[in-house]
Amino acid sequence: MIDYGMVDVSESDDERLDRAFMALADPVRRALVARLSTGPATVNELAAPFTITKQAVSRHLQVLERAGLITRSRDGQRRPCHLAPAALEELTAWIDGYRLAAESSFRKLDALMATIKGSTTKN
Repeated sequence: MIDYGMVDVSESDDERLDRAFMALADPVRRALVARLSTGPATVNELAAPFTITKQAVSRHLQVLERAGLITRSRDGQRRPCHLAPAALEELTAWIDGYRLAAESSFRKLDALMATIKGSTTKN
C-alpha cells in the first residue's frame, strides 16, 4: 500500500465493500460479529456455541479479518478478536446514503400525492 496522506490507493472503496458484504453473507460470520459486538473474545470462546470445529471458526474469523471487520491482538497467551467499529461505520454510511436517497424520493412522492388529492377534492 502506498500512503498519500488520507488517500488509500491500494484498493477501491468498492473492493472493501465487496469483501465486507461477502464476509457478512455467511450466517456463522454474522453470528461471530454479533458476539464480538458485546466485547472481545478468543477463538475458543467464539467457537463454544457452534457445532462446527474450532478450525472452521478460525477460518471464518480469517475471512472477517481480511474484510477488515475484526482485528486480533495479543494479551499474554490469549489472542482475543475485536470488532472493528470503523469498518462497520463505513458499511452503515454506504447503506445510509441509499436509504436517505430513497426516503427523499418517497417524501417527494408523498407531497405529489397530497397535491393531487387536494386538487381532486376541490373539484
